[in-house]
Amino acid sequence: MNQIETQMNKLRLPGMLKSWTALRETRQLHELSLTDGMEILLQAEQQERDNRRFKRLEYQAGFRYKTSMEEIRTDPARGIDKTLIATLATGDYISKGESVLITGATGCGKSFLASALGHQACVQGFNVTYFNTQKLMLKTKMARVEGTIYKFFEKLSKTNLLILDDFGLTHLEKQQQMDLMEMIEDRHGKASTIIASQLPVASWYDVIGEETIADAILDRLVHSSYRIEIKGESLRKKQ
Repeated sequence: MNQIETQMNKLRLPGMLKSWTALRETRQLHELSLTDGMEILLQAEQQERDNRRFKRLEYQAGFRYKTSMEEIRTDPARGIDKTLIATLATGDYISKGESVLITGATGCGKSFLASALGHQACVQGFNVTYFNTQKLMLKTKMARVEGTIYKFFEKLSKTNLLILDDFGLTHLEKQQQMDLMEMIEDRHGKASTIIASQLPVASWYDVIGEETIADAILDRLVHSSYRIEIKGESLRKKQ
C-alpha cells in the first residue's frame, strides 16, 4: 500500500492519492472492482486538477468581488432577466467573442454581476482579467514609459474575457482613446469584453471624446453585445 501511495506522490497525482487514502481508510478499497476503482481514482484526479486550475485563474483575474452565479438575484423589475443570466452562464458568449455591457446607478450591483460572470468563466477554464478602467489606463501609460506596451497589448488580446469596471468616471485623454480602441480592435470577434458603467451607453461617446474613435469603439462593442441595464437605487443604501 505504501509503495502505491509513494508512486502516486512521485507522479504528482494528489487527487488520486487523496481518493486512494480515503478508500483505504474506510475499507472500501477491496470491495471495488479494478474498473470501478480506476474510475473513482481518475475522476478524483480530474476534479483536483480542475480545482487547481480554477484557483489559479481566479487569482490571476484579480476580481473586485469573490462571488458566483448562484449569488445573483434575478429580478426582471431591476433589469436582471433570469433567461439572459442563464444564457451568459453557459459561457457561449466568450467562445463567440461577444461582449456584455452592464449599466446602472452607483451601488446597484454592476461590479458584483461582472465579477460573478468572470468567476463563472474561470470555472469553465477561460482566462480572465479584471480591471478598474482608470487603473488600466494608468497601466498602459506606464507600459509606454517602460517600452512594454506592445507586449502588454498582446497579453490582453489573448485573454478570453476582459472585464473593464467603472468605465466613464473620467473622460479619456487622446492617447487613452487610442489605447482603448487598440484593445477593443484586437478583441473584436475573437475575445469577449465586459464593460460596467454608471453611464448609459449613449453617453459613452462623450466619455471617449473623439467622435471618430468613439464610433469605431462602439461599433465593435454595441452590435455584438448583450445589454444589461440594472434599474433601481443603490443596494448599499438598503443594507
